[in-house]
Amino acid sequence: MGIYINPGNSGFAEINDSDYIDKTLLIELMNQTVGKKNKLTCISRPRRFGKSYAARMLTAYYDCSCDSHDLFDDKKIAECPDYEAYLNCYNVIYLDITGFISEAKRKKDSLRVVPDMIVDALWSEVVALNPDAEQDKTLNDCLIRFVERPQGRKFVFIIDEWDAMIREAKDDEIAQQAYLNLLRGWFKNANFTPRVVAAAYMTGILPIKKDGSQSAISDFNEYSMIKPRKYGEFVGFTAEEVCRLCREKGIDFAAMKRWYDGYHFKEVGSVYNPNSVMQAIENDDFDSYWTETSAAEGLLDYITKDYHGLTKTIAELVGGVEVQINTTGFANDLTTFRGKDDVLTLMIHLGYLAYDASGRTVRIPNEEIKQEFQRSIREVKHDATLRRLAESEQLFLDTIHGNEQAVAAQMEKIHAEETAPLHYNKEESLRSVVKLAYYTYRDHYIQFEELPAGEGYADIVYVPKRDSDWPALVIELKWNKNAEGAIAQILDKKYPEVLKNLGCPILLVGINYDKDSAAGDRKHTCKIIQYHMS
Repeated sequence: MGIYINPGNSGFAEINDSDYIDKTLLIELMNQTVGKKNKLTCISRPRRFGKSYAARMLTAYYDCSCDSHDLFDDKKIAECPDYEAYLNCYNVIYLDITGFISEAKRKKDSLRVVPDMIVDALWSEVVALNPDAEQDKTLNDCLIRFVERPQGRKFVFIIDEWDAMIREAKDDEIAQQAYLNLLRGWFKNANFTPRVVAAAYMTGILPIKKDGSQSAISDFNEYSMIKPRKYGEFVGFTAEEVCRLCREKGIDFAAMKRWYDGYHFKEVGSVYNPNSVMQAIENDDFDSYWTETSAAEGLLDYITKDYHGLTKTIAELVGGVEVQINTTGFANDLTTFRGKDDVLTLMIHLGYLAYDASGRTVRIPNEEIKQEFQRSIREVKHDATLRRLAESEQLFLDTIHGNEQAVAAQMEKIHAEETAPLHYNKEESLRSVVKLAYYTYRDHYIQFEELPAGEGYADIVYVPKRDSDWPALVIELKWNKNAEGAIAQILDKKYPEVLKNLGCPILLVGINYDKDSAAGDRKHTCKIIQYHMS
C-alpha cells in the first residue's frame, strides 16, 4: 500500500464514519466505462461540492491492495449486478494535484517542477513494488512492466483537481505544457493507454479548454455544471437526501432549502451544496460557508470586469431577476473573456450562479451565495454600482417614511432605465423593476415572491431579519389600475396575516403602472399605509 499507488481505503473509511450520504451509485456509472472506449471521464464541479469525497470513494472501491467489503456491502452499489466483478480488482493511481503544487510553493520552486515531482513520486513507488522496473528508462515503461507481470492488473487513474495546474500556472505556458504532456503520455498514447489504463476519473473546477491547447485530454467524456448529464444526481445532495438528513437531525428543511438549494438539473431536480448542508447541521447554524480559496478566486474579480452590460446584469441578478445567457463561447479558463456572457458562464462553473438549461438563463441560487454577492458589491469601486446602492438604500428609507411620491419616482426611473422598450409593458417587467429598485434588501430583509398569505399570494414580501428593526413590507403590484386598489387587495385577501407573529410593524405598499400612458409619460403611483393587527 502506497501514497499514490494503491493508497488503500482509509480515506473513504474516514468519510464513511461520518454522516455519509450514499452516493455509491456513481461507481456503477464508472463500472460501465472500465475497459471500454469511453473509459476516460472528466467531472467539473465548484469547490466544496464533494469532488474529493467521490475520488476517495472510487479509490477505496477499485484498489486491489485492500478489502473494502465492509465499506460497500451495505451501500446502494452492492445491489448492482457487477458489484463484485470490479470491487478491489485494479491497481489505482490516486493523485491530488493541489498537494504537489503546495509542496512546490513551499519550497519556492517554479510550478514547472510539478510534472517531474509527480513522475518521481510514482516512479519510486512502482519500483518499490516491482524492483525489476528499475531498469526501465521512463515511468511509462515502468508502469507497462508492472501491469504485464504475471497476475498483473491494469490501473484506474483517479486525479483530483486535475486543472489546478492550469489555473495556478495560468500565465506560465511552459509549466502548463509540461503538465499536459504528462497527461498526454497517459491518456493519448497508443503504446500505453490501451495496455495500462482500465479507466480514468478526473475532477476539476473548469471544463477542458476549447482551443485545442489541452488536446492531451480531448478524449475524455466531460460532465460539467452546464451539462452534468447522467452525473447530475452526484453533483451535490438531492432534495430527498437533504430532507431525510433534516428529519434525522431535527433541522428546519424549509430554511435549509432557502440557504443551500437553487441548483437544478433535468431528471434530478434540486441539488444542494453538500459542504454547506453538513456545516449547517454540524454548527446548528444557517450561514454562508462559502469561504474564499485560491481555486475559485474572488467573486469581486468577476463582477467588476469592464464589459458592456455586466453592471446592469449583476444588478438584475442581485435583485432576484433571471437573465438570459449564451454559454457556448466560453473558453473554459480564468483569463479569456470576450464579454459579459463569458464572465457569467465562468460563475456557473464556480457555483456562484445556477443555470437553467431549458430557458438558458442564470440566477443567484440561494441565500448563501446571495450574501457573497452582497458583500462583494459593497466593495465595488464603480460609479454606476455605487449609485445603484445609494438609490436603493434611499428607496428603503423613503418607503419606511411613507414618501409615496419619491417611491413612485424611483420606480419610474428604474423602469425607464432598465427595461428594454419592447418589454416595457409586459407585466413581469414591473416585478423585475421592483426587485431591481430594492436590490440592497439583504442588508435588512429576506425577500419572498408569490408568498402564500391569507387568501391568496402576496406579490413581494420583505421580512426583516432577526437583527433588523425595520418594518415588514408587503408589496402588491397593479397594471393600469391604481395604487389604492393594490392596498385594498392586500387588506381584502388578508395578506398580512402570515406576518402577525413577527412582532414588528408592517407596511403595506401598493404600486401601480399605467401601461396605457403615452410613451414618454409612463406613470407610476404608490400608496403606503401602516397595517394594524386587529
